[in-house]
Amino acid sequence: MGFSAAVCLAESGRSDGDLKTKGVCAMARMVASPEFVRQLEGFSLTTAEILYRLPDHPMFLQSYVWQDYDLAPRFPALMKFLAFWREKLDGPLHSVRVAHTSLIKPAEIRNVGVEMLLH
Repeated sequence: MGFSAAVCLAESGRSDGDLKTKGVCAMARMVASPEFVRQLEGFSLTTAEILYRLPDHPMFLQSYVWQDYDLAPRFPALMKFLAFWREKLDGPLHSVRVAHTSLIKPAEIRNVGVEMLLH
């Protein structure tokens, strides 16, 4: 069950396909961005500083910063990118430094009981 479906069932309190449930589902899909949904699924913002040797001047190191949402601790997206680098690019890797943080944790999300509109 995706985030939209969970929001639909939690907000409506029903599991059948009535009009209220469908309306909440549509609203959840419109409001939640794909990045937000990925964060709720456990993805975290991962930044990698990649040092590599210049192909023409192997004595010099060049820095490249890669950033994407990835799953810690195995980092499959980063590993896929590094495999691509080794296979397709000329500059041999020297070192990779990885940092990640969970921007949103499921425990930090709670339903809002009341919504008020002023003017």
